[in-house]
Amino acid sequence: QVHLVESGGGLVQAGGSLRLSCAASGGTYSAYAMGWFRQAPGKEREFVSAISQSGGTTYSADSVKGRFTISRDNTKNTLYLQMNSLKPEDTAVYYCAATPLRATMTIDEYDYWGQGTQVTVSS
Repeated sequence: QVHLVESGGGLVQAGGSLRLSCAASGGTYSAYAMGWFRQAPGKEREFVSAISQSGGTTYSADSVKGRFTISRDNTKNTLYLQMNSLKPEDTAVYYCAATPLRATMTIDEYDYWGQGTQVTVSS
């Protein structure tokens, strides 16, 4: 059982930056591929970015490529999402998730989820 806790969300102006963190406990963190997802009001949860167990492979949604960077520190059991050049359309609750499988964009393949952290980008 993996417990995930996100932090780092907040209110930022368009063009600004935030770094989200996701602290993992209760399992072998390095055994899990990790992902970030987001859900805006009235919309379905969508894929943002994913990273392999070693951190050597990453995937990102087209909407965030070049602006968001996913990374992980397996010595600290922590996942990160560096978000730059934020836009109002990035406003959402951001969730981290863990899967024992390979890194994937498929939401149903993630077994463990955090409670989410709110990111609000003002125009």
